[in-house]
Amino acid sequence: RLKTLNRLQVILQHLKMSKQTDSTAEVLLEKKGGAGIITLNRPKALNALNLSMIQQIYPQIKTWEQDPETFLIIIKGTGGKAFCAGGDIRAITEAGKVGDKLSQDFFRGEYRLNNAVGTCKKPYVALIDGITMGGGVGVSIHGHFRVATEKTVFAMPETAIGLFPDVGGGYFLPRLSGKIGYFLALTGYRLKGRDVLKAGIATHFVESEKLPALEKDLIALKSPSKENIADLLNSYHMKCTVDQEKEFVLDEHMEKINSLFSANSVEEIVKKLKQDGSPFAMKQLETINKMSPTSLKLTLRQLREGASMSLQDVLRMEYRLSQACMKGHDFYEGVRAVLIDKDHSPKWKPAVLEEVSDEFVDNCFKPLGNDDLKL
Repeated sequence: RLKTLNRLQVILQHLKMSKQTDSTAEVLLEKKGGAGIITLNRPKALNALNLSMIQQIYPQIKTWEQDPETFLIIIKGTGGKAFCAGGDIRAITEAGKVGDKLSQDFFRGEYRLNNAVGTCKKPYVALIDGITMGGGVGVSIHGHFRVATEKTVFAMPETAIGLFPDVGGGYFLPRLSGKIGYFLALTGYRLKGRDVLKAGIATHFVESEKLPALEKDLIALKSPSKENIADLLNSYHMKCTVDQEKEFVLDEHMEKINSLFSANSVEEIVKKLKQDGSPFAMKQLETINKMSPTSLKLTLRQLREGASMSLQDVLRMEYRLSQACMKGHDFYEGVRAVLIDKDHSPKWKPAVLEEVSDEFVDNCFKPLGNDDLKL
């Protein structure tokens, strides 16, 4: 009897302790020095964002923004593999199938969080070490500073699962140089390491192993301004020699990307790729042919419209698109093929670009009245 009691006390004591540091929490929110630190802590799920994480991070950013003792916000991931590989797509799929509110709440919460990052008055530093895709891009790209490392892998692979590059993709992608954003959005092309900086996604590049030292130095800054933070990041960036000599992976293809992806319709892009006939063009054609035709059309229009919109208007537009995708076929089929059965042979409906009518696309962009996203 006594033994059990003692064991129970030990367990209770342990639970009490873990409550304070709570390394099992999906997101850790702590204040160190003048820095508010957000740690995405689902390493087994590659730190993918779920609704509960979003609902904890959003109010915390708002609180730190008002706090005179908080001078900067740092966001990072645990586990060494990923910063954040996206959103919790499986949960959204399950919810969408049965008409559960999560398929609205998740996107609404996520886009509000993206806007909070984009409008944050305190300097916001994202340490995008490892895989950074979809939702992970949304909680980093709109902030002031994005620090990539040799382990960073960036992609917006949504057209492969019947979605579109959301989380403000319609805002930042068309603003990258030339037509590179359109290329990344339609093909889901992956950028790695220093290329993430060269494409304009990251603002700084630092060795992965130097990040703990950088974080420590950021925390140690005494009531820093945005300039002080930039100076510190620049000093680390300048000292980093990894892959310094390597030219940008898309350098030799930029001229082609700019001309091929400037077409006004996806059909025209496909036609141009065929006419070009180079190995690079054929490879992109092969990739695009695997994507959801509906997603491709929504994405091209999303970027073309987003190019001249504010971040807020883009997020409102993307919320409308997210809800159209939740009502459609391709999102569920894409998730099945890529994430669930992993057979990688989705049966898209419609199966070809020509069958995705302009009228259908127009409808996806229509305002939702009272259900529109409020920011």
